[in-house]
Amino acid sequence: MGRKGEVTKAAIRKAALVLFVQKGFKDVTMKDVCEAAGLSRGGLYMHYGSTGEIFAGIIDEIMSGLENEVAVKMENGLSAVFILDGLLERYQSEMLDRRGSLGLAFYEYYSSMPLTDDNAMLKQYYISKEMLCSLIEYGIDKGEFKEVHISAVVDLLLFSYQGVRMLSSIMPLDDDRIPADMISEIRAMLVK
Repeated sequence: MGRKGEVTKAAIRKAALVLFVQKGFKDVTMKDVCEAAGLSRGGLYMHYGSTGEIFAGIIDEIMSGLENEVAVKMENGLSAVFILDGLLERYQSEMLDRRGSLGLAFYEYYSSMPLTDDNAMLKQYYISKEMLCSLIEYGIDKGEFKEVHISAVVDLLLFSYQGVRMLSSIMPLDDDRIPADMISEIRAMLVK
C-alpha cells in the first residue's frame, strides 16, 4: 500500500477512534465509520474489512507507540523514575478520562474473542507486561527502584489500570482519588 493508502487508513482509525470512545465497540458500524471518515463503503472496505480490523489497528498503534517511546527513553539513558512518572501520569489521566476512554470498547472487543493463546487481548497484555518489566529491571539496575517482585507489580499496575478504565465507563466513580491513590501506591512500591 502506498503513502496515500496509509494516510487514508490513519484517517479512518482517527475517525473510528472517536466513535469507539463515544459508543463502545459493539455499537459502531461500518456505516458509522464511512460517515465519520467521509468515505464511501467501497473506499472504506478497500482498507478495512470490519470494525474489528479497525479497532485492532487502533490498539496496535497505541501499544506500539507507547512501547517504542519507553524503549527509546531507556536507550537514551533517561532516569527510570522520570520514565515511570510519565507512564503513571498517563495511566492516571486515562483512568480519570471517562469521556475519552476506550475502556468499554476495549472490553467489548476482547470479550467477544475466544480464550485461546493467540487472543489479541492476551498478546497486548504480554506486550505491555514485557515493556513494564523491562522498565522496572532498568530502574533496579540503575539503583533508582527497589528490589521487587517485578511480575507481580506489573500485573498490579496493568489490572488496576484496565479495571478502573473499564469500570469507570459503565459506572460513575464519585471519587477521583481512587486512581490517584492506586498510582501513588504503585509508585511507592518501586521508587527508592
